[in-house]
Amino acid sequence: MEVDVILVSGATGLIGRHLLRQLGEAGTPARAFVRDPARGEALGCEFVVGDFDRPDSVAAALAGVDRLFLNTSAGPSLVRQQTDAIDAARAAGVRQIVKVSVQDAAPTAGLARGWHGEIEEHLRRSGVPWAVLRPNGFMQNFLGDAADIAEGGQFFGAYGDGAIAHVDCRDIAGCAAALLTRPIGDDETFVLTGPEGLTHDDIAARFSATLGRHIRYVDLTPEAMSGRLIDRYGLPAGMATEAVETMAYLASGAWGSPTTAVADLTGRAPHTFDDFLADHIDAFRPPVTGN
Repeated sequence: MEVDVILVSGATGLIGRHLLRQLGEAGTPARAFVRDPARGEALGCEFVVGDFDRPDSVAAALAGVDRLFLNTSAGPSLVRQQTDAIDAARAAGVRQIVKVSVQDAAPTAGLARGWHGEIEEHLRRSGVPWAVLRPNGFMQNFLGDAADIAEGGQFFGAYGDGAIAHVDCRDIAGCAAALLTRPIGDDETFVLTGPEGLTHDDIAARFSATLGRHIRYVDLTPEAMSGRLIDRYGLPAGMATEAVETMAYLASGAWGSPTTAVADLTGRAPHTFDDFLADHIDAFRPPVTGN
């Protein structure tokens, strides 16, 4: 029986690395799409070098491909890059696209939700069979707070007491692997979450219990959080404002309700936040200093 050729974009990212590992463990061959040959070599699988800003390289990578896993870094170029990739996949005869989107994607929403909403509409019109994965907040995003937690015992946001059912990137990869290796079915959208909705105060308590020291969540005003994103992380003022507006949206609890999609697709329960902490706890510990 002929095996489908799967092209994995975002191959060196949080989801792509796990997807390639899971496909490899299942004996399913996959081809990674990477910009850096050295990082491609480190993946230990077949890879092609290209860039979504170079259409010729995308077309070359899609030659002979049956299924495309579409995932790229969020940013102002996202819509152009992914809609062009969808058009290239259609031209290449790709039989299925599995796209990573975001929960509540809509063309009229801000930042990533709006960008992904536009791309989803283009994908639906493309004529290529598709499946869309709509994860909510990634557990792995807390690794961006590791220095604040390790050094200062605190992390920051403007989420109020809104709960979010964060999902582990390993489970997003598991859902993608299931869709990419089963018979192509109806076009479907799956909202991916973890097993429980947690407020940021709840998460601070989980950090405290696991680390054995007090960790607190500091809820900032929108203005203060926007300033922090600009000063500490270098976000442009417009993007910082939209990011804080997204936090305000999540403060309503819009992403707080778990779904069963991870278990439905993979046949196993999603990772809990405690699982995530157990596997990444060293990142949140204070650095060891010499005598």
